[in-house]
This record gives sequence, structure tokens and C-alpha cells, in this order.
Amino acid sequence: MDAGRGRGVGGVGRGQAAEAAEVAAGAQAAGAAGMAKSSGENGPRAPAAGGSLSGTRENLAQGPDSATTDELSSLGSDSEANGFAERRIDKFGFIVGSQGAESALEEVPLEVLRQRESKWLDMLNNWDKWMAKKHKKIRLRCQKGIPPSLRGRAWQYLSGGKVKLQQNPGKFDELDMSPGDPKWLDVIERDLHRQFPFHEMFVSRGGHGQQDLFRVLKAYTLYRPEEGYCQAQAPIAAVLLMHMPAEQAFWCLVQICEKYLPGYYSEKLEAIQLDGEILFSLLQKVSPVAHKHLSRQKIDPLLYMTEWFMCAFARTLPWSSVLRVWDMFFCEGVKIIFRVGLVLLKHALGSPEKLKACQGQYETIEQLRSLSPKIMQEAFLVQEVVELPVTERQIEREHLIQLRRWQETRGELQCRSPPRLHGAKAILDAEPGPRPALQPSPSIRLPPDAPLPGPKAKPKPPKQVQKEQRKQTKASGQLDKSLSPNQAAVVTAAGDACLSQDVPSKDLASQDPAPQDSAPQDLAHHCSQESLTSQESEDTYL
Repeated sequence: MDAGRGRGVGGVGRGQAAEAAEVAAGAQAAGAAGMAKSSGENGPRAPAAGGSLSGTRENLAQGPDSATTDELSSLGSDSEANGFAERRIDKFGFIVGSQGAESALEEVPLEVLRQRESKWLDMLNNWDKWMAKKHKKIRLRCQKGIPPSLRGRAWQYLSGGKVKLQQNPGKFDELDMSPGDPKWLDVIERDLHRQFPFHEMFVSRGGHGQQDLFRVLKAYTLYRPEEGYCQAQAPIAAVLLMHMPAEQAFWCLVQICEKYLPGYYSEKLEAIQLDGEILFSLLQKVSPVAHKHLSRQKIDPLLYMTEWFMCAFARTLPWSSVLRVWDMFFCEGVKIIFRVGLVLLKHALGSPEKLKACQGQYETIEQLRSLSPKIMQEAFLVQEVVELPVTERQIEREHLIQLRRWQETRGELQCRSPPRLHGAKAILDAEPGPRPALQPSPSIRLPPDAPLPGPKAKPKPPKQVQKEQRKQTKASGQLDKSLSPNQAAVVTAAGDACLSQDVPSKDLASQDPAPQDSAPQDLAHHCSQESLTSQESEDTYL
């Protein structure tokens, strides 16, 4: 029986293997469809009778009767079955013993962690300088992992969310106070309890975590009404809220949707389909064995990579690996998402030994759904991702190829999303942060208590003028003894010009009178040069 028939049109006489493969493909397709828009026939429920909407912040808050109710009742049937009588939280905020918690973690020595924190503080305090001159150093430090205490702040700087916040002061508050589009409110509320239900922020229905998540997602539907809400945005926003307040999380979500993954959350999911073809084409170069197997089984990339890419592996990898991937993703862009996907495919299906257990389509999809913990382990995965030779240029080249094929077979794209930017450096170059206004810095600095000179000098008292005139007469008399009458007249005129610029008379007396032919010209030149210098100094100060 040909296992590949599972993707064909159903007919009489199909074997059990083909039927099982079709069931698996249908289940994965349903999961992919869950990431699409909740609109149309499967759209949001109609508002309740009386015009009251269930998707409001007031209704998300716990009622007065819930004060006597145990908070653990909000965990749902899964948590009650596991018996979380005592909630012990790991360092990531997950309930110990839940699916999100991890038993074996790689601990960074305390001294190393403190050194990294010091280095990151220096970078964040001089961010523009580091991005302009030492971007490679930032990339290397992101690959090593951002210190947990600074991760939220670093994500805001890397993504450009901090710049967007500065450019739009009060915008989030305005969106937050708006009532919102009724067609999205109920859909968002229904998705809240599904986002990391075993994390301390989202464990309680109507708690602060779920309220902030509702605020961020509702604000985005108002910020981009033409795009609306997509279910895959909820886990992205939830991860951001674990590391920063709601307003900062909102602007980071905007950057992810518009700069890092543009078009991913549009109605037709055209961008994710294109990237699925790009991933499959790159796989042929990274792992020909895995590429040949998926081609033979006729497994569409959407069946295994939709949740990987749209949620940035937040629902796939162990949490320590998720954070390390996001550190690199914010710094280097979507190529990190491609590299992680290629590494998982390579090590899950890249050898004949591993393909022995994947004889059919159903078994192959199950293999990709239940990946080996060794493949997803933090140190192993990060090292493989860093070393994988897939660049932005290769991704963009494949993008143009797949886009041309799409236009030949399906026509023009309906979603006109902006071009994506590959990482923090490209985003900063495209949207530089606001620069502070330049302040005048005078070259002549006076003591704090000294009075500032005005634009025009104050008139001198009559006594001071008479004193200077006497000095002038005395100096002229001394020069007359050594100069001819014509030369004395020239010197007297030059002295008058110097006195008008407050040049002391002792400078005139110190001039060397020899040789007699050039003394008057040199003295006049000296006075004019002194006047120019004083005027320049005054202009510089003012």
C-alpha cells in the first residue's frame, strides 16, 4: 500500500494506512487553521442579549463572590487532575510539575552572570553608540544569552519598541480606554485561558496577567483594524508580558508583527505560506535526506511549521530554549526562526536510522510533533543554530524565487505587507530614535556669579574717559619725540582706533619704533587685527 495516497482525494478501497495519514494531515490542518482569523462562518459569537459584551475588562476581573473561592479552581481540569495542592514556582514562573516547568536547567555561574549584567548595563546606557560601532559585539552577547534581570529591557531596545513608545506617547492609553471592536472582543477573551495556563501570571481567570493580555491584544486590533486579531498573536503577547509592562509589551508586539514577521497574522496567511516554501527549499541544502523524505511523503510545510513560525517556538521548545531563541531572534531577525526550524528537521528526519520509524505520513508528522528532548536542549540547540550557514541574503533570494512562483501559479498576493527587516540593526537604521536638541556650548566660560555681557557695551563714566584721554596724550607725546610730524599724525589716528576697541595704551608704548618707515603701518595693522579677534570672540560667545 502506497502510504503517499493519504494526501490524495478519497476514494473507494483506500487502505488503513492512507486513512490514518489523512486523519493526521487533517488534524494538523485544523491546527493550522486555528492560527487563522476567527471570522466568517466560524467568526465570533454574537453579543449577548441586552447588548452587553462578555469581552470587557470589567467582566474579566473577578466578581465579589470569587473572593471566597480558592484560586486553584481557575487552573482547570488538567491542573486539578495533577493535584497542585501547593504551588511551587520555578525561576521562569511556571508551576513545578507542570508541562512548562523543567527539571534540569543549565545554571550560569553567579560571577559570570554579574559580569554579563554589568556589560549589558553599559550597552543599554549607551545603546546608539554600541549599535553604530559594535553591533557584532551585541550579537555575540545575545547568542550567549541576555541576563534574566535585563531581558525585558534589552528586548525593547533590540526590537525598536522603546523608540516606538517614545514616538507615540499616550497612544497605548488612548487605545486602552477605547471600547474596542465588538467582533474581536469575545474571540480574544475566549483565548485568554489557553495561553500558558500553568504560569503564575495566567493561572487565574480574570487575574492581572489575563487582563493585561486582553488589553494588549484589544489595543492591537484598534491600532491595526485592517489586520485585526489572530490567535497566534496571543502567545507572543503573553511571552512579552512575562518580561515587561503592558504598554511596552504592546509596542514590542507591534514591532514583531510589522518588522520581524510582517504578514504572518493577515487573514489569508500568505506570508507564512511563502516562508513555508522558503524553509522547504533551504532544507534541501541543509539536509537532503529530510527534504527527500518529506517530498516523498508529500507533506506540506504548513502541517509542521505553522505553529513553529507564527508563535516563534513559544509552544514548541523548553522554556530555557525559548528565551535563548528569542534573544537571538530580536537581535538577528527571522533568520533565527528559519535556522531553528531547519535544525529541528535535520535532527528529527536527517538520517536513515531516524527514518526507519517514519514509514508513512502519519508517523512522520508524529515524529515532528514529539521531538526528542536532546534536540531541543538549550546548549545543543543554540550551538547548532549559531553554526548553521543560513544568511539573510539566502532567505531573501529564496523569497524572490518563491514569490515569482506564487505569482505564476496563484496570481498576485492579496496581502500587501511591508518588507521585513532582518534584526535590530536594520530596524534602527530604518527608524532611528529621537535625538535630543543640540544645546549651545559657548567657548568662553565665565564663573557662575559673573554678570553676562550684553550685546552692546555700556557707556563708560566721564572720569574714566578723561583718564584714557590723558594716557593717550602722554603716549602720543612720547612717540612724537622719535617720529617725524607726518608719522606722529598716523600713529595718533591708529591710537584712536585701538582705544575704541579697549586696547591698553601700554601695548602701544611697547611697540618698537625702528625702523621708522614701517612703524606706523605695523601699528595700524596690529590694531585692526586685534579688533577682528575681539569681534570673533564676542560672536562665538553669543
